[in-house]
Amino acid sequence: MTATDRAVELITTAAQAAADKLAHDVIAYDVSEVLAITDAFLLASAPNDRQVKSISDEIEERLLKECGAKPVRREGEREGRWILLDYIDIVVHVQHSEERSFYALERLWKDCPELKLPEDAVATRNRPDGARTDAAGNAVEAADGSLS
Repeated sequence: MTATDRAVELITTAAQAAADKLAHDVIAYDVSEVLAITDAFLLASAPNDRQVKSISDEIEERLLKECGAKPVRREGEREGRWILLDYIDIVVHVQHSEERSFYALERLWKDCPELKLPEDAVATRNRPDGARTDAAGNAVEAADGSLS
């Protein structure tokens, strides 16, 4: 059994939304073979609490607007260190970089196949923690006109 087309659609949309808000290390796993409760996990991280919230808000907004999907559960918003969005077909984990490093969810799911993500999301895997963003988590242009 593999992730459903609906799960892949949600993962792709969520990954692009995370990348647009400058998430770090965006990766998705097809966990349908090992878990009965969901088809896929999306993991993303950010260097500060405000950006964690901004990324999760953008994912939630984009999934509703583009896919008509609402989370059945949202946890961790008060602390802003690890926000979990449960869409039944997929579960999104947006973590502060410190939590991401400590809990290392990738180690738990490393034997599951990775799902193909948009290029913007794949490019986040080497994003430095110093990527510049404004208060809303949007990319800020560097002096040379590039997004940093």
